[in-house]
Amino acid sequence: MSRWWGAAAGRLRTAVSNRRSLYLSSLPPAAAYHTIQAISREFTGSKVSARDRAQGRIPAVVFAQQLLTGGNMNGRSVSRKRLLTTERKQIQAILKSVEPEFICSTTFPLQIRAGSGSSVLLESGTVLPLKIHRDEATGKVLNLVFAWADEGSELKVDVPLVFKGEDVCPGLKKGGYLNRIRPSLKFLCPAEHIPSKIEVDVSNLDIGDRILMHDVEVHPSLKLLSKNETMPVCKIVAAKLERAESG
Repeated sequence: MSRWWGAAAGRLRTAVSNRRSLYLSSLPPAAAYHTIQAISREFTGSKVSARDRAQGRIPAVVFAQQLLTGGNMNGRSVSRKRLLTTERKQIQAILKSVEPEFICSTTFPLQIRAGSGSSVLLESGTVLPLKIHRDEATGKVLNLVFAWADEGSELKVDVPLVFKGEDVCPGLKKGGYLNRIRPSLKFLCPAEHIPSKIEVDVSNLDIGDRILMHDVEVHPSLKLLSKNETMPVCKIVAAKLERAESG
């Protein structure tokens, strides 16, 4: 009987684990990371910020991106600008869980509480990091700037390019060199379709071949913000040519 109960318990744990894995895999990318917990702050200034940092918190602000660019607010009120502080330990954990080049193209859930440790939720939404200000000497995060990225809104995002297929690329096997001309591309993205990165496949390129901006495959809702879509993002260069250019 004890064996039966042991086996049944094992099957139950496996089923729960499988369901949890299936649930996590169905969540949007932002849900795989921490939900940022923040509290409101009323005052600004260097002394106030220094006090917050001494208490283990990081000053932050979140607003509609159009406030920064001067574009159409699309019905979003200026009053949705929020002055906040966030927990340093949580922000550090987030920065460790996401590669640095992908931070400003990854959205995160945000919950604004009435106070530290409070269960009272004042406001919630999804945000996109715009800037992370650090101390030049120590590298510590000094403050954060976020934009609201709620479903239905559009944001300008500089999305990093990640090149794949180099191990089988014919041009590289011949001794060529992958010239990464553009490390990122800027798109106007619906908030629900912001990609943390865009993969560019170079597996079929030979020496002299290139991939242009408009050749990069993205979600159809993304609009490339470039005046010249025929500019290359990468090119396979002959090794001799590359050495000559270096010289």
